[in-house]
Amino acid sequence: FLRGDNTFASAGGTNTPVFYAYRNITSQSISTNTDTVVQFNAEYIDSNSAYDTSTYRFTPSAGTYLLGFNLTIIPSSAGLRQVLTKIVKSGATAWGGQGIFSPVNIYENSAPTWISSSALVQANGTDYFDVHIYGYNSAFTVQSTVNYPCHFYGYKIIE
Repeated sequence: FLRGDNTFASAGGTNTPVFYAYRNITSQSISTNTDTVVQFNAEYIDSNSAYDTSTYRFTPSAGTYLLGFNLTIIPSSAGLRQVLTKIVKSGATAWGGQGIFSPVNIYENSAPTWISSSALVQANGTDYFDVHIYGYNSAFTVQSTVNYPCHFYGYKIIE
């Protein structure tokens, strides 16, 4: 809970490690039909140095974590587009969802779409987590600006 001095306190433990990574005001091109790791290349907070801005991975100690992300994507062409976003554990297990959207004319193909997801995950101390995106039959841009932020975050659940 938030105390009067704007610091956080919890009943019975701490929610660390905690991290919040984001794309540093740049865009990332996503190729057609290619599973791509989203490059969250900057950090706002990383209490235990568990997030790596060069590999875009969160590698926490053992425990249960709440992880989530938000992406702003822009399709490269008009028409029906489908994208799969997911949180991936150690390159294999995934949690996420698909989004289908349909810009109907050339003016709408640059309209941003926001995708968010979260998952409650188990880590064994060597597991790592990252965010992947896959565009079915279409290329995309992961856009990151002040108005269109992209971030990946997580924290340990008190057990």
